[in-house]
Amino acid sequence: MANAAWVFPGQGSQAIGMGADLATVPLAQSRFAEAESVLGWSVLDVVQDAGDKVSSTLYTQPCLYVVESILADVLKENGHSPAVVAGHSLGEYVALYAAGVFDFAAGLSLVQRRAELMSQASDGMMAALLGFDADELTAKLEATPGVVLANDNNPGQVVISGTPEAVTAVMEGIKAKRAVKLNVSGAFHSPLMADAAATFEAVLEPVLFATAQVPVLSNVDPAPATDGAVLKQRLVQQMTGSVRWREITLALPGLGIDTVIEVGPGNVLTGLTKRTCRELTLVNVGNLEQTATLAS
Repeated sequence: MANAAWVFPGQGSQAIGMGADLATVPLAQSRFAEAESVLGWSVLDVVQDAGDKVSSTLYTQPCLYVVESILADVLKENGHSPAVVAGHSLGEYVALYAAGVFDFAAGLSLVQRRAELMSQASDGMMAALLGFDADELTAKLEATPGVVLANDNNPGQVVISGTPEAVTAVMEGIKAKRAVKLNVSGAFHSPLMADAAATFEAVLEPVLFATAQVPVLSNVDPAPATDGAVLKQRLVQQMTGSVRWREITLALPGLGIDTVIEVGPGNVLTGLTKRTCRELTLVNVGNLEQTATLAS
């Protein structure tokens, strides 16, 4: 699939048991062992915990990174490669790994620290809005201090983030088919994450970002880029910036992409893409069987 984009989902796509079927693959066994040496705990133990430990932010982000990275590695081992990559929020780290910007352990160390900082963010609130008037929402956001557009997912689905009072005011102040408060610890992708972002920037600073082997479409800037310094700066901005997923999706046909492969558990990004660019062929690769059945 020479004209395929690989996209990687973020927090919210995790599921109990995800990636456990990969444990029979030698490549995956090596990665799981390497991850345990970095994290100090077993990804396989966490994803198979019946109490849904994997849905705690502290564990969710590293587990998603490890499982999605292994799936990407298995696809490459089977002879597949992407033309471009992108990831939704946490998924951007996997996209950068898949593009060769940093190695597996370096990326996992970043993700672990990111998860720690985000799990400690107790201020703020996020909510998903579905079925709304875009102009009405834009006007309400502009008129309401303390709330921003966090995820511009597709024309009919967004996430807002900010202070509880401001988010509630927007939820109650516009007409929407659904408005749902999200079960997260803080106001991710908003200015309320500024302190965490400043701390994380210092963590990012010494990490070498190599030139990407394929173009990366970043959350805060969907223009394709390969320069390591540019990609690092975009990642610095990601924690407080909006996830511009709708624009990423709309950019794909213009880059010659005809197929989008969602590499990771679930089908969240597939659903978002379907509503934005109907002409794209959509494929899910979330388990070992699907890596083997992907057409050449």
